[in-house]
Amino acid sequence: MSDNYEKIAKEVIEAVGGADNIISAAHCATRLRLILKDRQKVDDKVVEEIEKVKGFFFTSGQYQIIFGTGTVNKVFEQVSNLGISGTSKSEQSQMVAEQGDNKFKRAIRIFSDIFVPIIPAMVATGLFMGLRGVLLQQQILAMFGLTPESIPSSLLAFTQILTDTAFAFLPVLICWSSFKKFGGTPILGIMIGLMLVSPSLPNGWAVAQGTAEPLVLFGLKMSGYHASVLPAFFAGFIGAKFEIWFRKRISDTFDLILTPFLTLLVTLIFGLLIIGPIAHEIEVSLVYVVTMLFTLPLGLGGLIWGGISQLIVVTGIHQALSVVEIQMLAQTNWNLVNPIGSCAIAAQAGAAFAVGMKTKSKKIKALSFPSVISALLGITEPAIFGVNLRFVKPFIMGLVGGGVGGFLASLFKLKATGMGISALPGMLLYLNNQFPLYILVIAISFGVAFALTFMFGYKDKEEQ
Repeated sequence: MSDNYEKIAKEVIEAVGGADNIISAAHCATRLRLILKDRQKVDDKVVEEIEKVKGFFFTSGQYQIIFGTGTVNKVFEQVSNLGISGTSKSEQSQMVAEQGDNKFKRAIRIFSDIFVPIIPAMVATGLFMGLRGVLLQQQILAMFGLTPESIPSSLLAFTQILTDTAFAFLPVLICWSSFKKFGGTPILGIMIGLMLVSPSLPNGWAVAQGTAEPLVLFGLKMSGYHASVLPAFFAGFIGAKFEIWFRKRISDTFDLILTPFLTLLVTLIFGLLIIGPIAHEIEVSLVYVVTMLFTLPLGLGGLIWGGISQLIVVTGIHQALSVVEIQMLAQTNWNLVNPIGSCAIAAQAGAAFAVGMKTKSKKIKALSFPSVISALLGITEPAIFGVNLRFVKPFIMGLVGGGVGGFLASLFKLKATGMGISALPGMLLYLNNQFPLYILVIAISFGVAFALTFMFGYKDKEEQ
């Protein structure tokens, strides 16, 4: 297969009815998301035959084409180069009108658009954490005749830079992405983010735990939002809206001076004194509720989440979990969502593999086996939409397998050092004494879904 992404982009645009039929284009970790004027102009068969396309589906007003991690970025870049990336106000109004009043799904899509661009930083940080954990294990050091005390302090400081920076300055990343999403100037978003984590402010988590005193201004308590998510998100949203509002009302003569000045001043007042404290309480409660779910006794939380997580993927709202994972990592340095989600992913791979093994149809085999590889690499859309949901029962058996694996993951108290990678690549987040248990629960999830699908979940007559 060639890597002519410009050709692929042109074929995609033509297959969905041409550039005139595209309102806007965006992408998540695996899919090219197109909002179209007329769904009926799309030739699904042509889309399916385009090189590197692993599947497609239409949901929430979006035509989503599955390319997979890495590939989708390159295709989107070429689509953007062909002039399909932006949206005008009239087009946005039309897009909202066509999508109806489903505000919840639109909100989820906004969260996705903001947090997907910063996930690579989270992935790298998680891998650094895993590698640091391996290097500092006593058993590993003993192999070289060393102890933890033998490691130079400068080397420890170097590793801490790699593992701590992204979370310490997390509001900077989120404000930048929020400003960009909502039409503001990204550099102002970076400034707001830096102000939220200014060294002059006491750490918000320390204030919440009573180990530091907040600053008081006009009778309102003020603290920093190091490793926080929602305060930065809302500050970015409000800041971008303020900038747009000021820019419309300030003459061109004074725009360069007054608009940035007023945007930063007003946004910081709102962010530190009004919205920040409220948003911080919300995120603390959110992480607490999710943590409680995953720590329910007898593995019940893992059973529940492992059984429904891929069902949530079908709806497309799973991207909202990025907020929880990022905040959980920032607050505790651990991710309880990843191991259970990985079990659910492996189970869908097992179900698709059973279909491929049992069917006599060359076409279904050609769909099944590549989708298994994709799922084991963490991308389940080809397996779900191309195979399992097509026959329904394999998808259900995959949910059962995910529930079993999630149940065991909870019992074993598995927790990842990062986020953004799962299934087999997710092994890199468990390079410690959890590694054998992680492999075990992944294998069991795959095996349960495979066995159930092979015995009860698929017959060739259903394909017909």
